[in-house]
Amino acid sequence: MNIKGVFAASITPLKKGFSPDLDSLPSYLDFLAGRGCHGALILGTTGEGPSFSPKQRIKIFKAALEVRQDWPEFRLLAGTGTPSLDETEELNNAVFDLGFDGVVLLPPYYFRASGEDGLFSWYKRILERSVPVGGAVFGYHIPAISGVALPLNLLSRLRETYPDKFIGLKDSSGDPELAVKLGNRFGNDFYVFTGNDRLFSLALENGASGCITATANLISPDLRNLWDAFQAHEPTVEIQNRINSVRETLDAFQPFPPLIKFLVAKFYNFPLWPVCPPLSPLTKEIEDRVSTLIDLA
Repeated sequence: MNIKGVFAASITPLKKGFSPDLDSLPSYLDFLAGRGCHGALILGTTGEGPSFSPKQRIKIFKAALEVRQDWPEFRLLAGTGTPSLDETEELNNAVFDLGFDGVVLLPPYYFRASGEDGLFSWYKRILERSVPVGGAVFGYHIPAISGVALPLNLLSRLRETYPDKFIGLKDSSGDPELAVKLGNRFGNDFYVFTGNDRLFSLALENGASGCITATANLISPDLRNLWDAFQAHEPTVEIQNRINSVRETLDAFQPFPPLIKFLVAKFYNFPLWPVCPPLSPLTKEIEDRVSTLIDLA
């Protein structure tokens, strides 16, 4: 598997009625590829994935593939995982048929007290029924949003039972201790991607394979420079500090989708795409505050 490096958790362009803007997505991914991203996660949290129907999501995945006309090595991961087994299987089957490089599989997030055995049973069915041999599956650990943690023991069980399918994790917990524990538990035998830019250097030092972050929509050149410096065994402290400064400011204005869409429009000449309810666009007050704190020019 050559799924490593800097990945943007891509925003999803939308039209005024909240339907996907399929014509704009390829050009946006072209922008990300041109700024140093090795790939993108389509329809993750920043991409508002759970807000769309399976039919809409498959159309978005198909549109994303157009970026490979100019960037054939650009890696594409799909955000899947719903509380419905059938819908999740439908999405995974479509994604692998389309030729995506892998899926980032959100756990079922409604029955949150199902326990480790329940989660293992859910992943087991998904992996056996909708993932081909060699199909890359990454767990999606984002307990602050999903309400469902993926404990280390569960990850080990899935990795040991499905070594040719369950290959890694997107860790968006923001927990530095977990970044270290993942390295200690799995070493280089698990493709861990940090979802928090402030942990990028720490994660890499503990065997991580890269990052998948919302901030990569804005500062992917810095993230790519850090990645390249680490591969070359060069210092990364100065670059990491610069990344931290931006991320710390952005963290004060959650949730990310309306914030990232506003900043992409402000600094990179894209339309100010709407966000799908229940998300709301930034207020004028917050736009003004963000504009005084962030300068990406």
